Amino acid sequence: MIESSGGLAKARVYWEVGIVLGLSLGASAVYSIVSIIARLTDTTPLADQSATLNGSQSPREWLDFTYQFLGIGFGLVAVALVLYLLWTPTTDPFRLIGFDLTQPGRDLRRGLGLLLVIGIPGLALYLAGRAFGFTVAVVPAPIDTFWWTIPILVFSALRSALVEEIIVVGYLFTRLRQLGWPTWTIILSSAVLRGSYHLYQGIGPFFGNVAMGVVFGWCYTRWGRTMPLVITHWMLDILSFVGYPLALAWWPGLLAPSS
Repeated sequence: MIESSGGLAKARVYWEVGIVLGLSLGASAVYSIVSIIARLTDTTPLADQSATLNGSQSPREWLDFTYQFLGIGFGLVAVALVLYLLWTPTTDPFRLIGFDLTQPGRDLRRGLGLLLVIGIPGLALYLAGRAFGFTVAVVPAPIDTFWWTIPILVFSALRSALVEEIIVVGYLFTRLRQLGWPTWTIILSSAVLRGSYHLYQGIGPFFGNVAMGVVFGWCYTRWGRTMPLVITHWMLDILSFVGYPLALAWWPGLLAPSS
């Protein structure tokens, strides 16, 4: 907890939060805001635009693998940073935010339940966004490019789940509580941040991720655990990264860019 020594302690926490977000998802949010402005002011309609997920980074196999592997590894440094910042001689950061293996069965059940609550409406919102023209077509990486493509996509999904849930929920909720923010202000602020760094996909994903952030934030305040959120997010992204290319091949007229 922040001691009563005055505004200096709070100022240090605000600076810490700002630096962490500037090095991670806050920067992604700024880039996404610029991206959506560019998309909305483009002559091409939003429905005819696309965003690529996990695209190849080199035509050479070994170099593509190396870049993607390094991207996953360095992406997790921000997770290590916030766990380090939450660690004190008397506080286990993993136990503090509920990211441990003390409740495996309960965490898995909660994660699967959240998958149903979030996944089905999220898919419906994406399809509605494509139909009404306020969501860009998400173009996934082919899953049969190399033998290692699917394992890399699974690890990439894990990286996204860890970065988002550990930083945007576990770390941010902890610090904003210490600063005295009301619970629902924290939940809504975290949810808007989550939506903001998905704006590059269009307006629909922004609102969909804000709604997801509200549900995740509410669940975290009740459970005190990020592990179910990580499980849900990981499974959602596996379905997106691996399952979506199959759906795109089956229903190209519905999911692909219209031109």
